[in-house]
Amino acid sequence: MKKIMMVILFLFIGCFNNQDDWIILFNGDDVSHWRAFNQEEFPFDGWAIENGTLKTIVGGNKVDIITRDVYKDFEFVLEWKVSPAGNSGIFYFATEKGDYIWQTAPEMQVLDNTAHHDGKRKVTSAGALYDLIPPIEDVSKSVGEFNEARILVDNNRVEHWLNGKKILEYNYGSDELNGLIAKSKFASMPLFANEKTGHIGLQHHGEEVWYRNVRIRKL
Repeated sequence: MKKIMMVILFLFIGCFNNQDDWIILFNGDDVSHWRAFNQEEFPFDGWAIENGTLKTIVGGNKVDIITRDVYKDFEFVLEWKVSPAGNSGIFYFATEKGDYIWQTAPEMQVLDNTAHHDGKRKVTSAGALYDLIPPIEDVSKSVGEFNEARILVDNNRVEHWLNGKKILEYNYGSDELNGLIAKSKFASMPLFANEKTGHIGLQHHGEEVWYRNVRIRKL
């Protein structure tokens, strides 16, 4: 009986862990989960590891990076900070069918709202679904402080969270979203937001940005 109970307990714990297993995509020194967009290797000429963060190199190779794996339903979390007037983004459902990642992938904006011109428009401000849906409020922190971003995708329901607050939600592939796309710059990009499985990407826009504590769990 004791052995049976131990087996049951083991199976129970195993099932629980499988539901809550986080994959560490960047732990402060390992970039094995990442590669350059449309390349096989990590671009150390454009990105560096610095004090436990993954950061862009200003003046270096301005190439975006993507996860080696692809994801469908997931919870993705990281911390980011930008330099003054800094700009970057977190892409999801990214493919390499186009010349640039933003031709296929929706983007959660990473931005200094106070000094970058994109901060003047809510629809391109920090946390926005870039150029499509604005955050309900600005909860970004001051330049130099880390912000926690969270993207939740569950059965086409997408949520953007910033610093513990849900700032927007939408249905991926819905008529409402497609209507917004049709009125945006993405209307001329037939590959945009077409895939329900894709890479996670981090943008090198040219300015300094730091990422840390990057993790994901499949739902």
